[in-house]
Amino acid sequence: MRPSQISKRVYALACLTALVAGCGGGNEVELRSWMEDTRKTMRPTTQPVPEPKQFSPFSYEAKALIDPFDPQKMILAAARQAQSRSSTSSIRPDLDRRREMLEGYPLDQLKMVGTLRQAGNQVALIDAAGQTFMIRRGNYLGQNFGLVTKISETDVDLKEIVQDAAGEWVERPTKLELQEAAQKQSGQQGSKR
Repeated sequence: MRPSQISKRVYALACLTALVAGCGGGNEVELRSWMEDTRKTMRPTTQPVPEPKQFSPFSYEAKALIDPFDPQKMILAAARQAQSRSSTSSIRPDLDRRREMLEGYPLDQLKMVGTLRQAGNQVALIDAAGQTFMIRRGNYLGQNFGLVTKISETDVDLKEIVQDAAGEWVERPTKLELQEAAQKQSGQQGSKR
């Protein structure tokens, strides 16, 4: 490139810069006047800060009562529990008995999927986590020592042994229904509504 071409380009660039700077000046003045007008017309609104609430200290007047964190309470509770163990109730789970496979599942995760007749006895088919097991009267199900007492074509009757609020062992009857029968009953109840 020749020096005359470079100087022409520099001159053209300088003119363009001056032109752009000149155009922006008018907008800036207009913008400043708009901001001044807006400041004059706008009045800030503030809400008064509410008065702080008066602090009143709490007076603890239960010093004469039993301390809930006293170790004596634990000793008394352990004595009551030992006394309840030695109660006259004959209902107790057999903790020395070897646990059966389906006692590892909560009862709500077990599904009765059918029945069979084997050697004249009714056998229930129970689905647990995708595996099917055969259950007979006298087997155990669920995590509450549920003893199978009766098997019919539509349900399995259980007698569970659970602790009540006082820590006493009590029997609780429950039932595991055939999945199809349970779904039909819920469908009939839904259509009656």
